[in-house]
Amino acid sequence: MNDARFDITALSVSLLGLLALWWAAAWLGSDPTVLPSPAEVWRIFLREVADGEMQVHFTATLMRVAAAFSLAMGFGCLIGLAMGFNDRVNRWFSAWLVVLLNVPALVVIVLCYLWIGLNEVAAITAVALNKTAMVAVAIREGVHALDPKLRDMAQVFRMSPTTRLRHVVLPQLWPYIATSTRNGLAIIWKIVLVVEFLGRSNGIGFQIHLYFQLFETGYVLAYALSFVAFMLILEFTLLRAMEIRATRWRQSTA
Repeated sequence: MNDARFDITALSVSLLGLLALWWAAAWLGSDPTVLPSPAEVWRIFLREVADGEMQVHFTATLMRVAAAFSLAMGFGCLIGLAMGFNDRVNRWFSAWLVVLLNVPALVVIVLCYLWIGLNEVAAITAVALNKTAMVAVAIREGVHALDPKLRDMAQVFRMSPTTRLRHVVLPQLWPYIATSTRNGLAIIWKIVLVVEFLGRSNGIGFQIHLYFQLFETGYVLAYALSFVAFMLILEFTLLRAMEIRATRWRQSTA
């Protein structure tokens, strides 16, 4: 309880410090076209919410992030498990992961738009491809780090594959899954912005592109920070709870 209260206090003080720094920089610059104050950005945000524009574009981005994240985590976990438990699969497909990890996200996005078209399928596919390899690598390394003593114990007690996966493998993989989830959300939503910037007609990335062309810094910040705020809430609620769950088994055996 005390730790949770400390976290909330530290988070509040940290965010207030960041806000004060932004306010001071805006005041020293004295040019709202370059760096508007937090109050001005807040007024723009409320205006966009009142007009309904913020909700429309925020929801479009959120749906793309959710779809791409689900695909990347699903396929990434399956690939990582297969490569981690099967040395032959790992030897054959390790090079594929290295290639996918090193192909720039921009190239993948452009190729998907060229091959599939300027549509939602191409957008979500491009984002999912960029993250799947990262998830697969993390899960593969997690499988390689599994405790062999627990594996031997499962064999001695003749656990079924399903029981072994649920009670032996997944508890040890939770930290890797939690890390992939946190990093995945952070990276995917940034790539979604690029996808929307290049070839979508709605979403936060589309709005940023629009107001970039109009040199409206305040609107760019209002739309960008709206999703940053959402990710911050997600981080200190759902993702923090996942992290606690991921390490609980270690604390109970310590």
